[in-house]
Amino acid sequence: MAGVQGRRFEVTDPGEPEAAHENRYTGGVSALRWIPLLMVVASLGWSQDPNSGAFAVASVKHSDRQIGPDYNNKVAFSPTGVTGKNITLQWLVAAAYGVQQTQVRGPNWIDREEYELATRAADPAPRAVLNLMLQSLLEHRFELKQHQETREMRVHKLVTDRSGLKIQPTKEGDAANETGGHRFHGDMRQFADFLAVQLSIPAANDPTKPAIGGGPMVPVLDRTGLTGTFDIDAGIKLELGTDLFTLWRRALPERLGLRLETGRDHVPVIVIDSASKIPTPN
Repeated sequence: MAGVQGRRFEVTDPGEPEAAHENRYTGGVSALRWIPLLMVVASLGWSQDPNSGAFAVASVKHSDRQIGPDYNNKVAFSPTGVTGKNITLQWLVAAAYGVQQTQVRGPNWIDREEYELATRAADPAPRAVLNLMLQSLLEHRFELKQHQETREMRVHKLVTDRSGLKIQPTKEGDAANETGGHRFHGDMRQFADFLAVQLSIPAANDPTKPAIGGGPMVPVLDRTGLTGTFDIDAGIKLELGTDLFTLWRRALPERLGLRLETGRDHVPVIVIDSASKIPTPN
């Protein structure tokens, strides 16, 4: 039977300072992630030249070929810049403001039009600074205008199962597991983002075809309280007529010692008031 279409899910974010981790959004109204960013940058002692706030080099353009929602969700952060291939504006805004795709609302084209992004910072920068630089790029190249609000919505909360945790964070210096298959490498906040996409994959009805995401996406909030980086076997064997929500709800406690709780919560939302489909020329 064909498996879940996908690949290794990893947010490249080496060297992120502990201060930035302390300001991750965890789902409560008081933890809106974008509010502390400037304070985080100041506390890190990281300074920029008078012309910064922008990448030293930035290229953004329409993708030559549109590949669709099951593949266009990859944004990679490194200390020297941010890159994205076949990335939508919805995903770029989500990455810049540290929220999930479903927490970005706006015109219906923002999750369809795809772009190529390549940037380079003048000097290595922490993730909090790269977020601010990406926000500035979106404002200038897409003429993005947005506002932020809090909405009550249906969510899945990722929590530790009563049976006990079955995974441990990797130790400093450990290499990512490259044994093959579908693996996740990142922290629990990033794993929650990964699950939000996985849980949108509907039931498979044809064993010869891979499952494709695209169903309604519900925010997944990390409520585990776990810190550190985890390397997780994220391969799920499909069952005909069974959606990924059901399969993950079974696999999480059995394999990882985690579980999902579904309910309602107040969630930060980025509302795009206006933006240009065509970014300004490079």
